[in-house]
Amino acid sequence: MASFNVALAADSVCIAGSDAQLKVNLETNVPLVDRDTNAPLYTIQLMLMEAGRAELLKVTVPETGLPNGLKPGVVVKPLGLVATPWARIFNGNLSQGVAFRTPALTLVQPAAQTVTPEVEQHPADLAAEHLKQTRKAA
Repeated sequence: MASFNVALAADSVCIAGSDAQLKVNLETNVPLVDRDTNAPLYTIQLMLMEAGRAELLKVTVPETGLPNGLKPGVVVKPLGLVATPWARIFNGNLSQGVAFRTPALTLVQPAAQTVTPEVEQHPADLAAEHLKQTRKAA
């Protein structure tokens, strides 16, 4: 099937919604690996906020593309995000969807914050602050 490059808007925000989970073959329980690099593959849920909407994406990333410090609530940027439509028939029922994949995620450092180190900021507040800073820069 054809794959498509996904262009995110300049003011879009992606927040890690889960820890990265190792992908395994469901029959053999063997970890799945990247065809090109042989690196183990992981999935992570990303909350994409763009143009007043929010979408939850399940994205596959090779282990080599997972940055240090990645955890739920951290703002990230997928590099080279690709979407691949898929379809299959199982027990006579059609299932279809879109698989998302990126070779790497980078952590987006929020603009200087006035929060004291002992106070943790809520991920939604971080995303709103990031949107404000991005719009000011544009």
